[in-house]
Amino acid sequence: MAGTPQLSEAVARRSLERSMALRHESYVQEVQAVVDATYRVIARTGSFDPKLRDILRESGLSTQAFYKHFRSKDELMLVLLDDGRRRLVSYLDHRMVKAATPEGRIRAWIEGVLAQAADPEVAARTRPFLAHQDRLAEQFPQEQEQSVELLIGLLSDAIDSLPGARSRASARRDARAVYELTMGTLHTHVGQGTRPAPADIDHLVKFSLRGIGAV
Repeated sequence: MAGTPQLSEAVARRSLERSMALRHESYVQEVQAVVDATYRVIARTGSFDPKLRDILRESGLSTQAFYKHFRSKDELMLVLLDDGRRRLVSYLDHRMVKAATPEGRIRAWIEGVLAQAADPEVAARTRPFLAHQDRLAEQFPQEQEQSVELLIGLLSDAIDSLPGARSRASARRDARAVYELTMGTLHTHVGQGTRPAPADIDHLVKFSLRGIGAV
């Protein structure tokens, strides 16, 4: 019977792991419900600062359930901002892999970012997070920077593959500059509800390429 304690321990461990997995899945579903509900409230109301009670009513979750996952509404907004950036990273990566040259990948990145202002639905979802971005960066600087680095990393890789001698650090600085320029343009158009003209986008692309010595 020496094997019985070991068997019981193994069964208990599997039961615990199964219970934790189910709990994790439940937590993920609740967080996703809050995130999806917030998107819907923002789209319906156009509010830059949706009320927590409206989000909870939309999600069907209680206040207690909300604070089990988020310390504050600002932390929820940070999650949504990060979610939006990760979606954008996936979209940009999909566009960039189709380009045959580093210059083409840089163009695809800039055009992809500014395409958010051209799509009314995407612009409406983006506008509230742009409005809160600076405040969230002050409260959550590390999380904010990690999120931004995902976007800059794609651009830095493209710049780093340009012909000519260039250090990785230099490519990163150039990527940061192009990021700031492009995002500033996006913020202006999304905030004003306008769309960048094709000629303006092309000018920004060429300006950026000249600035990093690609042309």
